[in-house]
Amino acid sequence: MTITGCGYQFRVQGAGPTVGGAPEAETKRPHAPRLAILPIANSTYEANFEVKLANYLRREFSAGAGAEIVGPSAGADLYMSGQIMQILLPTLSFDQTTTFESRVEMLVSVRIEEAKTKKVVWYQVAKGTSEFFLTQDLQFNRVLQNRALEQAGRFVAEDLASRFLLFLDTGELEKALQRPVKAEAAPAGGAPPALAR
Repeated sequence: MTITGCGYQFRVQGAGPTVGGAPEAETKRPHAPRLAILPIANSTYEANFEVKLANYLRREFSAGAGAEIVGPSAGADLYMSGQIMQILLPTLSFDQTTTFESRVEMLVSVRIEEAKTKKVVWYQVAKGTSEFFLTQDLQFNRVLQNRALEQAGRFVAEDLASRFLLFLDTGELEKALQRPVKAEAAPAGGAPPALAR
């Protein structure tokens, strides 16, 4: 059997393919900060939602914020405290007798402080919203409202985790930790109260 050439030559340079694909570029930080998320304060009518929000924050920050989530007594580098400041339920569509659609609007503030110095290194206020339709069944409406509330809480946690990752990636945490400790003024809008550990 004869194979005739067509004049093309193939040349391969480099190490060639590897099992599992090319090695990923090394992007991991030399030391991911150990972050403990403390109980969240709740100044709204939605009792016990602070527990769910703290769980959402733990999940999102451990999944994609560049931090290692640890317990408060596990030698954390940073402590996060926070407060659910407001939950509103504005009406979106209605007629003279019936409300058809509503929205959950949640406002949350968080602060992260260094464990040793108690210096606040990061402060954010985040808003999460989620819409829901209403039916003639009041009990089912509460179920729909609860689902929207949970979704708004997850949006808040995702937003805060993304912002914190950007804060780490731009080197702002290191800069904040190197600043001298001084009496810090409360950020605009008022910082949430420090929580007992």
